Amino acid sequence: MAETDELVYKRYLKEHNEADLLILLERHKESLVLFLYSIVHNMDDAEELMLDSYAEIVAGGSFSGRSSFKTWLFSIGKHKALMLLRKRVSWFSVEEDTEDELTAAPEMEILNKERNQQLFQAMRGLNEEYRQVLTLLYFEEMSMEETARVMGKSRKQIYNLSDRGKKALRGELERMGFAYAQYE
Repeated sequence: MAETDELVYKRYLKEHNEADLLILLERHKESLVLFLYSIVHNMDDAEELMLDSYAEIVAGGSFSGRSSFKTWLFSIGKHKALMLLRKRVSWFSVEEDTEDELTAAPEMEILNKERNQQLFQAMRGLNEEYRQVLTLLYFEEMSMEETARVMGKSRKQIYNLSDRGKKALRGELERMGFAYAQYE
């Protein structure tokens, strides 16, 4: 049975064993990058933010154990992503992804099954909060409570966002010509 993330991280902090850090990196790097991509819409930025998030936990962070390690890590990543977006809005115009960038993006390799590709494309049409809540709940399999902590919302708000997000996703899939029943 694999050790929990919390035990591995506590051991890393105590012994500074890089193998423990690599365990945590391997467990969460891909899902964290995909989550961050759903916020910043740029794969290079998402990968850099993932590394910045791990740099913060290497520095000791402030993990209290009130949430899971994964929830804490994703919260750090979300905070860093929002800071990046604030900088972009202040200093640069936000660039829109082109269809070519979507097709060439590495996450399309991760979501290699046709159904997941279609689902991912449909999710791009959702507003940011719907996309984030659905990503955390269904792709990252976080609980309502963990999702609420990551997004800084109440459990009731997450429930409502999830419900509205699923309805919006159904509409996107139908607009793309797919029967929603195959995704239930």
